[in-house]
Amino acid sequence: MLRVNGIVLKPGESKDSVVPQLCRILGVSPVELIRWRISKESVDARKKDHIFLVYNVDAELGAAAEARVLKRNGGEDARLKLVRELPFEIPAAQWRFAHRPVVCGFGPCGIFAALIFARAGLRPIVLERGGSMEERVGAVSAFWERGRLDPSCNVQFGEGGAGTFSDGKLTTGTNDPLNRFILSELVAAGAPEDILYKQKPHVGTDLLRRVVVNLRERILSEGGEVRFGTCMEQIDFHDGRVEALRLRNGAILPADTVILALGHSARDSFRALYDLGIAMAQKPFSIGVRIEHLQRAIDLGRYGKPAAEAGLPPSEYKLAVRTKDDRGVYTFCMCPGGYVVASASMEGGVVTNGMSFRSREGQNANSAVLVDVRPSDYGSEHPLAGILFQENWEQRAYEAGGKNYFAPAERLGDFLGTGFNENNCDCGPEPTYRPGVTWTKVENCLPSFAVEALREAFPRLGRMLPGFDSPSAILTAIESRSSSPVRILRNENREATDVRGVAISGLYPAGEGAGYAGGILSAAADGVHSALAALRSRE
Repeated sequence: MLRVNGIVLKPGESKDSVVPQLCRILGVSPVELIRWRISKESVDARKKDHIFLVYNVDAELGAAAEARVLKRNGGEDARLKLVRELPFEIPAAQWRFAHRPVVCGFGPCGIFAALIFARAGLRPIVLERGGSMEERVGAVSAFWERGRLDPSCNVQFGEGGAGTFSDGKLTTGTNDPLNRFILSELVAAGAPEDILYKQKPHVGTDLLRRVVVNLRERILSEGGEVRFGTCMEQIDFHDGRVEALRLRNGAILPADTVILALGHSARDSFRALYDLGIAMAQKPFSIGVRIEHLQRAIDLGRYGKPAAEAGLPPSEYKLAVRTKDDRGVYTFCMCPGGYVVASASMEGGVVTNGMSFRSREGQNANSAVLVDVRPSDYGSEHPLAGILFQENWEQRAYEAGGKNYFAPAERLGDFLGTGFNENNCDCGPEPTYRPGVTWTKVENCLPSFAVEALREAFPRLGRMLPGFDSPSAILTAIESRSSSPVRILRNENREATDVRGVAISGLYPAGEGAGYAGGILSAAADGVHSALAALRSRE
C-alpha cells in the first residue's frame, strides 16, 4: 500500500475530494485505484484566513501499477512512501498455565490484557474493586449531584477505569505498532470509525461507556470472567513465584499469572505491594488546576471566527512553556465543549478532571494546566512519598472547598492579581463542576512552586492562544491525578522484582498505575504487551 501525505481540502469539502489529488500525485487513473482510506486527518489553523484540513491517504493499487509508481518516484517525492501493515495475531501460550490468569483492574490496561488472554483460550479472571458500568454510573451521579462519595466505586474505580468519565481521548505520544489493533478493537466494539485517522481521536464519555460494556461482553463470550466489587489485598509467593491472591472478601484465589492493572489511584494496593517487598520507585507527575473558557472564545482564538462559521469542529489546543526556574507548565486533557468533573476516590479529598460527550456541544472548554512535580519536591526518599504529597494537597482542596466536596475556584484575573469585575461576570464562563464550587483563593490548595509557575506561565500561554489568559477564565482546584507518582519496577520480561532486584515470576505490573503509560491508548497497549509477555515461555 502506498501512503500519500499532505493532501489538502477546504473545511466542508467531501472527503471523496481527496481522490483526484491522490491520483494526480500517484500518476494513476481512478480505475487503477483498487481502494483508498484516510490514515490521518488534521487541522492546519496557523493562518486564520487560510484554514484547511490535511490528509494522509493510503492507496492500494495493482502490483504492476504500484511498481510503476515506485519506479517513477525513485524516492524523490517525500510525500509518498510504501507502507506494509502486518496483521496482529495472538500467539498460543508457550507453557502450560496451572491456573487461569488473573487481571487486577478493569481499566484500558486490564481490559486489553484480559482480551488477549481470552482470545488465547485461557479464560482469564478479572478482579475489579469498583462496580459494573451500570452500578458505576449510579454511584458517580450520586457523588456529582449530592456529594455522596463511594470510595470503592467512583470516577477512578470501576469498569472502564478513570478514562471512562473523561473525554475518551485516544491521543498518544507513542508510535506503538499495537495502536492500530487497539483502535480497531474499539471500533468493532462500537467506537466511531474516525478514531482510526483523526489526529486527536476521541470517543466521548457517553459512547465510551457502551464500548467498554461491549468489550466486557466479548471477554465473557470467549470464556473470561469479571468479578466486580472484588479487590486484591495480598499476594502469596513461593520460591519467587506467584502462588495465590488474597482478596478483601477473605477468599484465596490460586494464581500463577497476575497482571497488575491497578490504575493510578489504587493507593492502598501500592502500600500493600510495598509491604510485600516489591521494588518501587518515585516517579515525577504533575499538579495544577482546571481552566474553563467559553468554547466560542477558544474558537475565536484558534480560528478567528466561530467554529460553525469556519466549518470546523470545536477548537482544541495544546500549549506548553518552561518557566525561568525550568518548570514545565502545560495543558493536558483538553475537553472542547466539555465539563469539569469531580474525580475524588479518597474520602476527604477533592480532585478535578475534564469530560466531554461525543458531540462536544457544551458551552465551555476546559483543560488541565499542570506544573511538573519532581521527586525532590516530595520531601522524602520513600518510594510512596509522591502519594502522600498528592493526598496532602487533595485534602487541602477539600478543606478550602468547604469539606463537602465542593471544589475551590477562582477567576484567573483574581489569581493573577489583575482583577475581575464580578458585576460583569456574564462575559465569561460559569463553572460546570458538580456538586459545586466555593469561590476562594486556589493558591491555598497548591504548593508555592506551582503557584509561582502558573502565574508566570498564564500570560505567556495567552500570547500563544489569544484569550487564554482572559480574566474571566475559571480556575478550579485541584488537578492531581494526571499520572501515577510511583513506578512498580519490572525486568526485561515485564515481571516485577523484589527490593533485591530478583524477579517475581508471574507478576506483571502494567499500565498507568504501574508507571508505564499515560492515557487510554498507551495503557491498553501496555496491557497487551504484558499479556503477550505472560504467554511466552518462562524457561
